[in-house]
Amino acid sequence: MSSSKHHSSFPPRALGLRTLAVHAGQSSDAATGAIATPIVATSAFAYDDFDAGVRRFSGEQPGFVYSRFANPTVQTFEAKMAALEGGESAVAFASGMAVISSTLLGLASAGDEIIYVGTVYGGTDGVLRGLLPRLGIHTIPVPNLEEVQAHLSERTRLIYVETPANPIMAIVDLEEVVRIARDAGILSVADNTFSTPCLTQPLGLGIDVVVHSATKYIGGHGDATGGVAVGRTELLKAIRSVGMKDLGGCMSPHEAVMFIRGLKTLPLRVEAACDNAEQIAAFLHVHPSVERVYYPGLPSHPGHEIARRQMRRFGGILSFELRGGRTMARAFLDRLSLVTQAVSVGDVDSLACHPASTTHSAVAEDIRLQNGVTDGLIRLSAGIEDAQDLLADIEQALADATSL
Repeated sequence: MSSSKHHSSFPPRALGLRTLAVHAGQSSDAATGAIATPIVATSAFAYDDFDAGVRRFSGEQPGFVYSRFANPTVQTFEAKMAALEGGESAVAFASGMAVISSTLLGLASAGDEIIYVGTVYGGTDGVLRGLLPRLGIHTIPVPNLEEVQAHLSERTRLIYVETPANPIMAIVDLEEVVRIARDAGILSVADNTFSTPCLTQPLGLGIDVVVHSATKYIGGHGDATGGVAVGRTELLKAIRSVGMKDLGGCMSPHEAVMFIRGLKTLPLRVEAACDNAEQIAAFLHVHPSVERVYYPGLPSHPGHEIARRQMRRFGGILSFELRGGRTMARAFLDRLSLVTQAVSVGDVDSLACHPASTTHSAVAEDIRLQNGVTDGLIRLSAGIEDAQDLLADIEQALADATSL
């Protein structure tokens, strides 16, 4: 796609994250001068003649051929994500699970082993415990980094981590992950969905590939579904090949435009969410109806010191365990007025859910409880509303639920 004004070639001085969020990867359209990225809504692209088709499909000549493989609008989103995460390139997918599955299948083969650390999202847990073993990829869950060394073998291909982890906000030391992986000559993959590049940049710490459910903070408005991987071009070629050529999990150009728009305000939205989450966590931490609060910004959180080292702020998501288990959790959630019951996170709207019966309902009960996903656990994603309004809503819901 030609352009009349290029933003992808920046001056030597490093630009700030907010500037990159607005300008990286974008250009005004040469034909119309449109500032907003056009939606290139086509499934196929014409080429000049027979030989040009041969050159394009062989990779000898650059150019688009089919939107399942690459699309100009999606490519703009990928370029913006690569700039924000500090990666060589990026590849976008139809959903967060599509990018996670494609990344693991692209980097590991039958006979390989994948070690994953601590708590992970329920869907990811399903892929690791169910799908990959059926395809001959052995997966090994370990509760913490201290136990990784004992499970390394000549078949180990990669370490997979999620930090902060869904839903109890566990923190994994990314620098230690990198040290272990490099010493063993294996790859490292980190899910950065909850932190976003605004708070943590795993590639800068040495992680090989970063994955995101773009549906969450990247989009930010609850109106688009997608995923994205960022890292070295060499590794992403394998991920793209599996995800697009074999599985067909391509992102729609319509969704890509929603994510390009969302990224422009990502730093501002994340700041507002962090502000709100910090106040909510402090309020809940001393509330008599709350057994414990999982938020990295609290000194009582076991990962607080690591989070201080690798996060710029502590994020907009927290979880808390209510006294009274499932009964109390149900009563509290049903009495919320401003906060919406929904399973997503990272929206401008504040959202809350009961992980044991929703996001982690497919996880075996013993594993769920072992990972801290109890019947009294609530996950809350702070939006960008006024903090006093959110606190008032949470306070009245707790008061009503406690009075039952």
